[in-house]
Amino acid sequence: MLVKRDSFDDLIKCLKKSEILILIGARQVGKTHLMIELEKFAKAKKKKTKYFNLEIPEDSRYFNQDLVSLYKDITKNTDFIFIDEFQYFENASSLFKAIFDDRKLKVKIIASGSSSLEMHKHLKESLAGRKIEKHIFSLSFSEFKQTKKTFESYLIYGGLPGLIHLKTNDQKIDLLDNLVATYILKDIKSLIKEENIPAFNRLIYILADTQAQIVSVSSLARELMVSNKTAEHYLAILEQTFVLYPLYSFSQNLSNELKKSKKYFLFDNGIRNSIISDFSLLKARSDKGLLYESYVHNALRMRAPKNSEIRFWRTKDGNEIDFIYIKNRKPSIIEVKSKLKQMLIPKAFEHFLRSYPSTERCFVINENISGELDYRGRLIKFIKFEDMEEDEDFLEIFKN
Repeated sequence: MLVKRDSFDDLIKCLKKSEILILIGARQVGKTHLMIELEKFAKAKKKKTKYFNLEIPEDSRYFNQDLVSLYKDITKNTDFIFIDEFQYFENASSLFKAIFDDRKLKVKIIASGSSSLEMHKHLKESLAGRKIEKHIFSLSFSEFKQTKKTFESYLIYGGLPGLIHLKTNDQKIDLLDNLVATYILKDIKSLIKEENIPAFNRLIYILADTQAQIVSVSSLARELMVSNKTAEHYLAILEQTFVLYPLYSFSQNLSNELKKSKKYFLFDNGIRNSIISDFSLLKARSDKGLLYESYVHNALRMRAPKNSEIRFWRTKDGNEIDFIYIKNRKPSIIEVKSKLKQMLIPKAFEHFLRSYPSTERCFVINENISGELDYRGRLIKFIKFEDMEEDEDFLEIFKN
């Protein structure tokens, strides 16, 4: 692999388990590449494998045979079955369950999919206790910089693996624009009614343009001139195809905390910049802070274990913290700043720490300052953006 994915070693461990391994995530984040590398690993261990991509017509036709014949043929003389884009196979859950439950076979299934909307129809409860799901994201910056490319390039063009082989910015823009046109504006739109496509297109632009801002469904519906129910449906489609991630507000104690507000983040900065048609350098951008905040959000999302949550905090009197990371019901707080003149504890930190004394760790992520400050015996750590993913204290919050 040109870039070794952080998840690869964990996926290798999953190959040794009997459960069905399912890779989920948006298109073009590298699921197929990981599947191919896993098959190579299995072959190197002298295992017999079969690989199918259900977007390839020949493989799709193979899966159109009756289920009994398919079951007999696909499990014959093999140890591992790899199925890419399995959501296109309507009987996936029945086939997977039959193979898993036949303990005489000892055949392992590894599958990938890009739409939880379709996958949930297939998997339902029939695979409870029979599957391991692994969410695959765009490249993290720690992965991206294996290619010797800059942090600014990562912020502007994003972390989709297909970009790392391209030499010019125009090639990167063409790839991103093509993905938006063929995936977001085509594949996903197939899930909505034709007459609503202009409103859906407008929604995607609004979400990209207002990323990291509080947005209400009712305000979106008014701007799109659709019902609240329709706006909620569009948002659900974007979430269930892993294009969009909602960020909910954090509230436990204070009467003046915002309790039902939400922000939205697209899964990749490059996709976001393609939608708004802006690939300007950082020094020329009015939304530089938003790009930084999106980077931190995605870094948190990539690493957050299942027993954790990511939220934001805001009060009616204007106190705000960009991210509240909660694990085992204990929060850590993360504020994103651009350039700082000096280390100063954010006022919102003081308010939050007084209200939530169980807070574990506090971080200020910024462009230019590294260091630590003490606030009433609690450490406030300042980390540069480019150092964040390698900082031991930051990484510590994700450990079990």
